[in-house]
Amino acid sequence: MLQVAYIRENKLEVIKRLSKRIDNAETTVENVLTLDVSRRSAQTQLDATAADLNALSKEIGVLFKSGQSEKATLLKQKTAELKEQKIALTETLNSTSEELQQLLYQIPNLPHDSVPVGNSEDDNEEVFQFGEIPKLHKAAKPHWELAKTYDIIDFELGNKITGAGFPVYKGKGARLQRALINYFLDKNTAAGYNEVQVPHLVNEASGFGTGQLPDKEGQMYYVDADDLYLIPTGEVPATNIFRDVLLQESELPKQLTTYTPCFRREAGSYGAHVRGLNRLHQFDKVEILRVEHPDNSYKALDAMVDHVKGILEELKLPYRILRLCSGDLGFTSALTYDFEVFSTAQDRWLEISSVSNFETFQANRLKLRFKNSEGKSQLAHTLNGSSLALPRVLAGILENYQTENSIEIPEVLRPYTGFERID
Repeated sequence: MLQVAYIRENKLEVIKRLSKRIDNAETTVENVLTLDVSRRSAQTQLDATAADLNALSKEIGVLFKSGQSEKATLLKQKTAELKEQKIALTETLNSTSEELQQLLYQIPNLPHDSVPVGNSEDDNEEVFQFGEIPKLHKAAKPHWELAKTYDIIDFELGNKITGAGFPVYKGKGARLQRALINYFLDKNTAAGYNEVQVPHLVNEASGFGTGQLPDKEGQMYYVDADDLYLIPTGEVPATNIFRDVLLQESELPKQLTTYTPCFRREAGSYGAHVRGLNRLHQFDKVEILRVEHPDNSYKALDAMVDHVKGILEELKLPYRILRLCSGDLGFTSALTYDFEVFSTAQDRWLEISSVSNFETFQANRLKLRFKNSEGKSQLAHTLNGSSLALPRVLAGILENYQTENSIEIPEVLRPYTGFERID
């Protein structure tokens, strides 16, 4: 969430940057500032009324003690009027503050200067590409057919148990999935990320804290009886560890990694681009996140990008990195890099990671601050990245490592799987 003080002090800059993302940036900013003026005016009047009421109460007490009860009674009538004014001003302040808060919740983060202007994923900017596209044999298959051939993932069984988008991993498929999780976690902890296990359901405050609510409410599974949400990503519970926390500057950075299943209601369209593991309602993901000093957050973002690059290069998967344009940028992000693995059998790129800097946007919602060298409280920067999302990484491995008679296992995973191929 943007800070009102920042909008007030940097009006033209906010309008300019926000215009990359929404059409009515100027009107939105003016509405925020108008509500802010009304809120501050109501607060000033309320404070003055409360001060007058307090002074009168003291004066009335003195008059009663000195035997001037008639004069004190007259002042009590004025006190009653001030109390009514105070109630009305309090209602005005509360309603204006709530209206302002709801408006701020609907405004996306300001994009970083490097974010290209664009309307959709077609306008994203490729900034890096690695690896050669493997040449497969003529009878190469997409992963959903390989899964059936080698009996390692059962989509029909998952559909029977739950519904579409909930696959069952079997035998060597389940072991490969577990191997990837352990490999990702080991790589992350070796890089200095502290592993945590977090709840898979969160309350409404946690959803608001990281920006999933109200922006993505329709994509989250909701447990009505308990007023809880199934997590769409481990970012939500892990980042909320720091909600309402005041850190010391010496404690920064904070670096966490977590493995969780993720749940998303988003309805997929039909076609090959959403078949098999390409889009699921339940999937596994290993996450990394950082809480950083604002002066260091973009250096930290580069380090996170390099970390994910290292993992993909060890897996020997061809990949590219995209800088997301303003039209494809997530609601809470100031700058996002997407990683995509090339699926040779599908002849298309598959997104497998997003690494983002949210600057103070989440921290302001979370009330996540640190005490700086001057002893003042200051909002931290939060960053997050997939390291990695498993379904499409697994799809890429199955498709790119297939031979005519087997699926080879990437060498770096063999100590984790205990086998060299699926046949």
